Amino acid sequence: MPRGSSHREDTTENTYIDPGAVTGEAYEISCKSRTLARSIVGNSGAEDRIRQRCSVAVGDFAMAGLLRFNNDPVNAGIEALEKKAPIYTDIRMVQAGILKKLHDSEIRCVLDFGGELAAERDITRTSAGFISLGNKIEGSIVVIGNAPSSLLTVCDMISRGIRPALVIGHPVGFVNAAESKEILRSIDVPSVSTEGTRGGTPVAVASINEIIVMYHEACNGKRPCDGL
Repeated sequence: MPRGSSHREDTTENTYIDPGAVTGEAYEISCKSRTLARSIVGNSGAEDRIRQRCSVAVGDFAMAGLLRFNNDPVNAGIEALEKKAPIYTDIRMVQAGILKKLHDSEIRCVLDFGGELAAERDITRTSAGFISLGNKIEGSIVVIGNAPSSLLTVCDMISRGIRPALVIGHPVGFVNAAESKEILRSIDVPSVSTEGTRGGTPVAVASINEIIVMYHEACNGKRPCDGL
């Protein structure tokens, strides 16, 4: 069961919970943003909630139409958090943005691993980090918001039999970003990704944070895991 408690614990099913809003003004701003997002994006289930949060994160409702969900990622993420699975990120900005409360999962950045391997093989530090972790990403949550090379590496590791519980893949850019996400969607693993070149840290962080909030709600009986 998670340690923390959300803002306004006695919320009803239709009331927005934002654990990052710790003052009245912050909560009011967040609530207004989410209300607008609901009206434009829709509010028919868990995936719409992620679409809402990602759209608010980038200030563009076009983001909602770019998100792709494969192999029941929300429930896979909730189950992984219940097991206290570690969360591995590609860069420190993603690590810093992920909620530290409402769950008991350790959040690590792969830049802390594989420095010598990156130099030895002349590959990106994020790729080297995932390679160095190896079997440790089995059953973990992988969150990538920047580096297409690291997502390609994770996809290759999955093809070799190492299976994360969930991959959130939103690398951004014009070199291998779209291609790496297409490969991710072709693999039988729970994933959230964006179509094309767009994505980035805000989208990756928003995706995992909304799953964390839904996990917290499920643990506290506010919503069932199915049909959130």
